Amino acid sequence: MSAVERITAQPAAAAAMAGLAELIACDGAPDKLINQDRCGRFHDLAGLDIIDGKPGISLFKSEVFALPFRLEMMERHPLGSQAFVPMSDEGFLVVLAEDDDGTPGTPRAFVTAPGQAVNIGRNVWHGVLTPLGGSGLFAVIDRIGDGSNLEEHWFDTAFEVVPG
Repeated sequence: MSAVERITAQPAAAAAMAGLAELIACDGAPDKLINQDRCGRFHDLAGLDIIDGKPGISLFKSEVFALPFRLEMMERHPLGSQAFVPMSDEGFLVVLAEDDDGTPGTPRAFVTAPGQAVNIGRNVWHGVLTPLGGSGLFAVIDRIGDGSNLEEHWFDTAFEVVPG
């Protein structure tokens, strides 16, 4: 790896994240209208994948970051998927990597649009929670239970994530 390898962040797209994460968004027409047709329901947009635990909802409050972003570490959760739902109408950075024999492969970066959320697959390498604006407040739906559900990998040389 060179002194600093740049990763260009692309707009978040379901096809680009396929196999690593599910993009959660209100695209197209709702599946059904409820509440006297005043509310559209976009049903079952992501699947929770949890081993030996239960799904739980937690609130995370993060510092707000800016691009370029220095990516020094990635993590994964072998026992459960993790959904990040921003509680402000701002985009956030999502960095994903396929597994390469127990370590992250080449990272790919995406910036969500306002109103989008993401469900990162179980055992998928990802960057830390990285809001790019707003309050930094997120609802996180993930596994609650005993056992170690966190692996971290620190890079010998950091990556720099730049805007697309």
